Amino acid sequence: MSSGKEALQFVWQRLLPFLGWIGELRDSSRLRADAIAGITVALVLIPQSMAYAQLAGLPPRFGLYAAFWPPIVAALFGSSRQLSTGPVAVVSLMTAAALEPLAVAGSEGFLAYAILLAMLVGLFQLCLGLLRLGVLVDLLSHPVVLGFTNAGALIIASSQLDKFFGVSVEKGVQHYETIWNTLVVAVEHSHGFTLAMGLLALAIMIGLMKFAPRVPAVLVAVVVTTLLSWVTDFHGAGGGIVGAIPAGLPPFGVPVFDGDIIGQLFSSAVVIALIGFMEAISIAKAMAARSRHRLDANQELIGQGLSNIASGLFSGYPVSGSFSRSAININAGAVSGFSSVIAGLAVGATLLWLTPLLYHLPQVTLAAVIVMAVVRLIQIAPMIHIWKVQRHDGIVALTTFVLTLLLAPHIDYGILAGVGLSLVLFLLRTMRPRLAVLSRYPDGTLRDVAIYDLPTSEYISVIRFDGALYFANAGYFENQVLEVEAANPKLRFLIIDGGGISQIDATGEEVLRHLVRRLHDAGIEVLMARTKKQIVDKLKHNGLVDHLGKNKFFPRIKFALEYAWEQLGDEYDSANCPLRRRGTARPE
Repeated sequence: MSSGKEALQFVWQRLLPFLGWIGELRDSSRLRADAIAGITVALVLIPQSMAYAQLAGLPPRFGLYAAFWPPIVAALFGSSRQLSTGPVAVVSLMTAAALEPLAVAGSEGFLAYAILLAMLVGLFQLCLGLLRLGVLVDLLSHPVVLGFTNAGALIIASSQLDKFFGVSVEKGVQHYETIWNTLVVAVEHSHGFTLAMGLLALAIMIGLMKFAPRVPAVLVAVVVTTLLSWVTDFHGAGGGIVGAIPAGLPPFGVPVFDGDIIGQLFSSAVVIALIGFMEAISIAKAMAARSRHRLDANQELIGQGLSNIASGLFSGYPVSGSFSRSAININAGAVSGFSSVIAGLAVGATLLWLTPLLYHLPQVTLAAVIVMAVVRLIQIAPMIHIWKVQRHDGIVALTTFVLTLLLAPHIDYGILAGVGLSLVLFLLRTMRPRLAVLSRYPDGTLRDVAIYDLPTSEYISVIRFDGALYFANAGYFENQVLEVEAANPKLRFLIIDGGGISQIDATGEEVLRHLVRRLHDAGIEVLMARTKKQIVDKLKHNGLVDHLGKNKFFPRIKFALEYAWEQLGDEYDSANCPLRRRGTARPE
């Protein structure tokens, strides 16, 4: 009976994961902590969401729409208690890049496609979560994400130059052309008041973050510049302001699923879904480690997917987890997802009653908010570290970085190129794993004779293959073994140290079977040592264990050597064999 109740509870927690924390709100201290954290996050979320909507090529109100329901839905159906979901810089940039080839920014078509894109991103993430396929996110390796993030941060920051200079230019085919056009026009037509307002906003945020980190720097910058804009008639002097934001909650509506448009948006939706979730799950993991709560990546995929679907149903655009707002959330004392519910409701209250207060907010202030948010995404030291640790990974990161910059606004091409290159380099590495001929080192361990210049036995060779034995490297393995045979005309025993072979496929098994037969015909016995159980099970299933002989498999190299010495008998001076251990050492 109890097991049935436990199973039912497990199902309900899967369907409604918020049941795991909602009961904790009976504790008034926890409820108060979540309420304070939610309001604190909302003070940053409101101006940030408007700024990111501007980055995505959308009117500011669409950022507020994407900051209303998505945080609530993600908190209710995700597994993270402190992750703050909503508009973020990188996803906003990718949204603009995906939509600009299809429609003019801000047009009716552009708005409709943004809503459809949110739905596609959400449906893809939801399917991955329901099918327990969160592992696909691992295709986006750390070097790819690092290279893309650095390039994306530069693209985002530079895309705000026209807002700072108060100029309008025609966009070029590539992003760097647009930046050049902006700088050329800004030399003669820069709007000084706008530039001064933007620099003031930056100075306020930088100063408060450095000298008063507990003060909400973004909110203070918004309030000060909005009041200054109102007092000085900034708009009348030629400065751009947010203007009138329609009051009221976002309308509900199912987007039109046009097959042609879906086909054009699908690849972008997949990339945004994966990049957005990778950003969210990395943040969620950090929060979970700090709060000591269990995190389920697939459940988080479901939560993020449903939040994007909710965004699409209520006139929003793609969303993800925010690092800065999540940090604010947990630092403010959030203990459950209820803090994100409070943050979303605060945005809703703003839409209902407070939008007139945002009328005089300068657009350049929103640009300053964006720049401050993305500057922290630029990480040079990790790029250098990757290059030093693994040159291949450094090439992937650098290639992704350069191509993302050059191909912008088609930034998804940079990611796809980075993923493709990382897979190719991985395949090349696994096609030529290290095959080492081993002999006894003075300390008693077995080491690579090529590196340590060790003497070897004419009759016995010990080799170690460091990698999976599969179709891409089976031929290489065979050639390397045959080279060992050719270099030792008197060879009688070949001991394969299987400790480094983690997997074997049908091609690898066939090559191994062929080698055993060929070496046997040449008078050489093959002995297997330290072979992993999963490999032995496959070889049993394929009959190779019976063909080779069960007595040819040994748990340690020591036992395989003893078998070979015993078989050689008096014809070989085994006491002076270079493979003989002298002194003490750990067992092979």
